[in-house]
Amino acid sequence: MKVFKSEFINDYNTYTFSYAEYAVMENSSDITNIYSNGFLPYTANVKINYPVFYLARSLRVNTSEFKDSSENRRVDRKSGILDTVISRTPLAEFDITSNEFIDFCLNYAGERFSGNAMNPDRFKYILSCGIATDIFEFRKDNALLGYVIAVIYENTFHYWFSFFDSEYLNIFPIGKWMMWKMIKWSKENGIKYVYLGTTYGKKALYKIRDFKGLEFFNGNNWDNDLKRLKLLCKKDDEHRDTDYFKSLDNPNEYLDKIK
Repeated sequence: MKVFKSEFINDYNTYTFSYAEYAVMENSSDITNIYSNGFLPYTANVKINYPVFYLARSLRVNTSEFKDSSENRRVDRKSGILDTVISRTPLAEFDITSNEFIDFCLNYAGERFSGNAMNPDRFKYILSCGIATDIFEFRKDNALLGYVIAVIYENTFHYWFSFFDSEYLNIFPIGKWMMWKMIKWSKENGIKYVYLGTTYGKKALYKIRDFKGLEFFNGNNWDNDLKRLKLLCKKDDEHRDTDYFKSLDNPNEYLDKIK
């Protein structure tokens, strides 16, 4: 694992000089360390020849603290009619050239991803850049319900991308249900941490509300102060004149808590 920083915004008025931080995976044994240090895969530039990760406010479930919530059980009762079979296939053994697979995922992306964020080139790159390890398929009888592209290594599971038949949203929140099923699968298979991606803005609040055992990476360490996380998410769309630390009324209290 190699870490590098890229210079970003500078503001002499507040003495703020920011750097975006990245990690490069050198081999698969880096996975645990990369995720545990708050990094997530970067795939926006398909011309990059290395598996690059970016540092962000990411969210994970500590499965030792996870248990089903009343909301989880309510959603599962609604999904009971599906009688779903979930199968796991290592990426190396999965037919990523299958028209059924490609068309299903890209049709979903066209419906649900804004700004053409998941075009065919990026989708192909995600599957070939050396980060993804497994694909989970959700089926009822012969009907395809959805896929999850995952990164799995030892005690780490990253719920990276999900694609599902959006028609089922008329019955129950299938995307939230699939995420819950993967958290349960990870706990049952002895995986300690399930990474759920970034947690920014009000749109991320559903993850915070619906799952037990949550922690977020605050830039320094993993933090289970969900009240603070909800406040951060709600303020993400507001204009900021300076960074979080400089805005504090009591910066010493913040410094006291740094591990």
